[in-house]
Amino acid sequence: MNLTTLQAIQAHATAEYPKESCGLVVATATGEEYFPCRNTATTPSEHFRLPAEDYALAEDRGELLALVHSHPDAPAAPSDADRVQCEASGLRWHIISVGQVDGLPECGDLRTIAPSGYVAPLIGRQFAHGVLDCYTLVQDFYLRELGIRLGHYERQDDWWAKGEQLYSLDRLRAEGFDLVADEPQRGDLILMQIRSTVPNHAGVYLGDGLMLHHLHGRLSDRVPYGGYWAERTCYIVRHREMAHG
Repeated sequence: MNLTTLQAIQAHATAEYPKESCGLVVATATGEEYFPCRNTATTPSEHFRLPAEDYALAEDRGELLALVHSHPDAPAAPSDADRVQCEASGLRWHIISVGQVDGLPECGDLRTIAPSGYVAPLIGRQFAHGVLDCYTLVQDFYLRELGIRLGHYERQDDWWAKGEQLYSLDRLRAEGFDLVADEPQRGDLILMQIRSTVPNHAGVYLGDGLMLHHLHGRLSDRVPYGGYWAERTCYIVRHREMAHG
């Protein structure tokens, strides 16, 4: 990265503070250039959301070299979500810290990561809505442990309060699930309502009275299934590939 690019990244990060900045480093016909993008995230839990239109405009300028975003009031160390998204993007990622010094925003260290085959652990991963959340954990468990690939669905923060139905029975049946009438078995999907009028949380039954899940603001974990979680369970479903296996 050349000095001009770094200075442009720093200027963008401080201008956007306390919101996360995001952008792309592009190899243009005249050299390396930083292309600042909009962050269209609407809530802090979304971190940053780089719109597809901005990505396309940057691609029109030249070859994409790296994605950049800031960590306001936090170190530049990559989060689990950063590492997962870096893998998905196929690009290097530059992360720059920014905070207040004498009342003014000022950039700190910059860290770079590159795709390396990273996969988030099933237990102990950090929460990032839409990237590493309860549905992502379900997807990863089913693919890694059962060889079943589930569909990907874009979802807004607080989607359950905005008329979206990520865990509707219609969608689950389309994915290959049916309601369970007997005792749960390993791999069954547990759908729960947490301060919601519709199912908005999912966990995977592991057997022996244990459930794997990922609650907002916490690390993914294996917990006893019963009590609080059983009281909030709407239904339990089983994938047809398991039922016929």
